[in-house]
Amino acid sequence: MFGSTEAFSGFAVDDIEKARAFYGDTLGIQTSIENEILTLHLAGDRPTIVYPKPDHVPAAYTILNFRVDDVERAVDELTTGGVALERYEGFEQDERGIFRGGGPYIGWFKDPAGNVLAVLQER
Repeated sequence: MFGSTEAFSGFAVDDIEKARAFYGDTLGIQTSIENEILTLHLAGDRPTIVYPKPDHVPAAYTILNFRVDDVERAVDELTTGGVALERYEGFEQDERGIFRGGGPYIGWFKDPAGNVLAVLQER
């Protein structure tokens, strides 16, 4: 039914301007706002909408993964920009907060609305 239909992702935040500043200024993603909806213009022509939701509850899972060539450099840039890495029980993470056990190397962090994001490096 939708095999040839264009699709895009979206998620909610509690404050569009804080989200714009974080995704645009902190993470360096091209953004635009139209009709109070923020669009993240992600690499690979993958627009993602970010919409306001006053009773927003942060996602309890990773909503966006950013593939990087060097996870250590990405984590260093995030922390230099004031972004804290998350630590999760059951995941052995190094001093930087990077998980290196099985699968890609990964570091989790949150946007201002509390949604979980990640940087990951394939091994």
